[in-house]
Amino acid sequence: MREKLAAAPYDCLVIGAGIRSWPRHLPVFEAILNAAREAAPATAIAFNTRPQDSAAAVERVCREAPRS
Repeated sequence: MREKLAAAPYDCLVIGAGIRSWPRHLPVFEAILNAAREAAPATAIAFNTRPQDSAAAVERVCREAPRS
């Protein structure tokens, strides 16, 4: 993921509920957040609740934090 984020600019990274909502996945969730922050500090981060609302999560976050 670090390589992908560093290779090109991205407006948004969506982290799914399957990673962040399960207590046993907390270390993975933290690793993803920290890797994203380090590799692409200007990339917005959105959270979905299910795969079907990923586009809405991106729209919500990108509307609130326009990229320069």
